[in-house]
Amino acid sequence: MRPRALTVAATTTVLLLICGMGLPIAAQKRGSEGPDMLALQVMLDRARFSPGEIDGKGGPNTTRAIQAFEKAKGTTAAEALAAAALEPTVAYTITGDDEAGPYAPIPEDMMEKAQLKRLSYASLVEALAERFHASPALLKRLNPSAQFVVGESIQVPNVMAAPEPTSGAGVSLSVSKRTSALTLTDASGAVIYHAPVTTGSQHDPLPIGDWTVTAIVRNPTFNYNPDLFWDAEPAHAKAKLPPGPNGPVGEVWIDISKPHYGIHGTPEPSTVGHTSSHGCVRLTNWDATAVAALIGKGAKVTFTE
Repeated sequence: MRPRALTVAATTTVLLLICGMGLPIAAQKRGSEGPDMLALQVMLDRARFSPGEIDGKGGPNTTRAIQAFEKAKGTTAAEALAAAALEPTVAYTITGDDEAGPYAPIPEDMMEKAQLKRLSYASLVEALAERFHASPALLKRLNPSAQFVVGESIQVPNVMAAPEPTSGAGVSLSVSKRTSALTLTDASGAVIYHAPVTTGSQHDPLPIGDWTVTAIVRNPTFNYNPDLFWDAEPAHAKAKLPPGPNGPVGEVWIDISKPHYGIHGTPEPSTVGHTSSHGCVRLTNWDATAVAALIGKGAKVTFTE
């Protein structure tokens, strides 16, 4: 069977965030921003405790990443950040390939999407933002005078490149519904990747239990079947949607032994950890790509409350 997952109504939660840059730990509400917060999110991303979309503001995804990092590493995020002496941004020069795209607006209607050859990025800013794990708004704040044209040098988050693919031997995956988080552990039980996720809703709950990875598909197409979606348009018919980062399952589909369910990317990274889905486990495209590189076919998958 083919993957299924689409975003439904968004819900946001305001939580307290622990942060610091070698300074006393302070509590900040979601929406506060500054160089300390950006540096903290970049440090977590580079340590493979993903805060999801880096926005320089923090929030529940960053809070969970901090908690997971501190539990796994036995040190505070503030201490680790001070020790890293990390430059949160680096210069990047926009290339001709960057500008070439192709880029095109993405229609909302599934039937219209099915008519396209590829569901690519809608703009250069969107493409660059995803490459550097950032929100488009952050990229524009970091470069207020930028025109985003060939040859221009811009500041981008200093994130780590995606891991090289491995055999995935001994790696297992767990997803917690309560914390909206995915964790990869190696054969010794050590955490090797942690990321925020969106799981199911009351209509399509997360299938609690043990499963296995049956396939890993990069650049996947999407077989849309409106019969599998409680909120599908009545006039919709079955259709094959083309691949691309703005496709319903993003750039990676990790199939599991539960029919119709999988772990995958998303065209809307800002919603990860903040919305519900049609049952599947959704990550940012860059986190899904990293997870796919680190896990293998046959790996154990556990979904918990």
